[in-house]
Amino acid sequence: MNIALVMLGSGVILAIGYRFYSYYITKILQPDPNRPTPAHTINDGIDYVPTKPLVLFGHHFAAIAAAGPIVGPTLALYYGFLPAWFWIIFGVVLIGAMHDFTSLFIAVREGGKSVAEVARKTLGKAGFIFYVSFAILLCLLVIAAFLQLTAIALTSALPPDEVNITASSAGGLHMVDQGGSIKVQIGGVASASVIVMTLLAPIIGWMIYKKRMNLWFVTFFAFAVSFGSIVFGYYFPMTFAPTTWIIAITCYVFFASWIPVWIILQPRDFVNAQILYLGLASMVIGVIVAGINGAVINVPAMNIDEAMNAPNLGVLWPFLFITIACGAASGAHGLICGGTSCKQLDNEKHARLIGYGGMLLEGLLALSVILIISGGLDFEKYKSLVYPVQGGSNAPLAFALGLGNILYHAFGLPVVIGTIWGILLLEGFLVTTIDALVRLSRYLFEELWMTLFDNPPEILKSRIFNSFLVVAGFLTLTFSNAYLKIWPIFGAANQLLAALTMIAMTAWLAQKARSYWFTAIPAAFMLVTTVTALVILLGRYINFQSWTLVVTDVILLVMAVGVVALTFRYFYNLRAKLVTETVK
Repeated sequence: MNIALVMLGSGVILAIGYRFYSYYITKILQPDPNRPTPAHTINDGIDYVPTKPLVLFGHHFAAIAAAGPIVGPTLALYYGFLPAWFWIIFGVVLIGAMHDFTSLFIAVREGGKSVAEVARKTLGKAGFIFYVSFAILLCLLVIAAFLQLTAIALTSALPPDEVNITASSAGGLHMVDQGGSIKVQIGGVASASVIVMTLLAPIIGWMIYKKRMNLWFVTFFAFAVSFGSIVFGYYFPMTFAPTTWIIAITCYVFFASWIPVWIILQPRDFVNAQILYLGLASMVIGVIVAGINGAVINVPAMNIDEAMNAPNLGVLWPFLFITIACGAASGAHGLICGGTSCKQLDNEKHARLIGYGGMLLEGLLALSVILIISGGLDFEKYKSLVYPVQGGSNAPLAFALGLGNILYHAFGLPVVIGTIWGILLLEGFLVTTIDALVRLSRYLFEELWMTLFDNPPEILKSRIFNSFLVVAGFLTLTFSNAYLKIWPIFGAANQLLAALTMIAMTAWLAQKARSYWFTAIPAAFMLVTTVTALVILLGRYINFQSWTLVVTDVILLVMAVGVVALTFRYFYNLRAKLVTETVK
């Protein structure tokens, strides 16, 4: 089938979902355009700031659009095109976008408080502790998986003929000998680019926050830095071992997590955003134009039997759903909605665009990924990169090479340039997510200590100590497990957090005497799916003797059971209260 037709048809389904299903949710939530949001009632000029909807949409999408909707669909495509497409399209419309929209709206109604605070209000202190602990564990799993993927992406190499060049025409690209085979060091360009952007980030922070320079000028300068770093990387690529990259990025995120955000974190993300938005546009437009030029889907419609026997996959249900992860629904988005976006929403009526619309755009990103790989690679090449018999999976390179071929078919761009662009794009998603989650994990640890202790010891209040706890946690997972082992439990934890968030939403809606079936049914489905996956994974990890993942799996299951028990108790007490009031 032609990839342009699939893209356009899928876009129509997403548009219908926004027009009708989000309208149905809006009627239940009843946003009031005349009710002041926390951005206005608090408006401290720091966290609570009224923001124009399109500006907030950009910030919100940049925060939620991580590498998950690229890597997850890449891994899940092994099941065949149709299963991956079906879950991305209908999962995002019926569950993922609803989850984001509703969690954002409730956080706004609760005064800009997180879903964890909503859980405290409805399920009590124990519910809050379960939710925060779960969120910390999820963040550590994400960071561990993404850190390995970053190191893999930045050290990727391909034979010259696969990117349509020869050793003599490689220009400034490094050629390396891997196992007796000469390959082009694709990741070396991104390696140099990462270093340049990070070193120049404080200058941009100084321009924005200290000198208050014109934003358009700073944006132009940021674009110049982005473009210049790529050119520098092309002519002066840098090659390091994967372990060196893991250590270097860990040192960077450790310091970035506790120094003021304006010095590195925000300006680096600002620079990286230039690549992010241009990259998404190139993906969508590239698929459509390549389809017009005749590109078709090369992946089997169904490949379930073969995928079920892959070492790190399994039966279609539940493993397809947890593998695609963020591309269809993401519990981590609830942390963003309740952590930052709810504090900047100018009007309640904008929650539909920001929450529901933002997640639909992420679904479009995931859809673009499976079309890029399906149209840009033949299935055997896909398997050799993502599920090689000899080990050494490189999902980032599969995406990048697929994008390189699609951009070649669409615009005649040299495959090597398009492939480098794919690595740069994915690296941007990865590092941006890692540094944001390390800081968020530090915040969550601080919240946890404040809840567990009336007056926490001074060391537990220390930003540096809590950052160290985060680093120790994700490095333990990183060096003891390959990313293909971590990905399923990360996906299960992410989807389980979405289920727990929807459980808290359901309790909130019941408390307000509103219809809650649109959250309760997806919550039940996601809960059963993820708990089933965790039980299966527990047996697998025991057989592998992956003891860090065994402990992680057990903790996730215990917390899930705890939240469900608290929810049943809440609804039992609520029902008893209603019966008592009826009798009176």
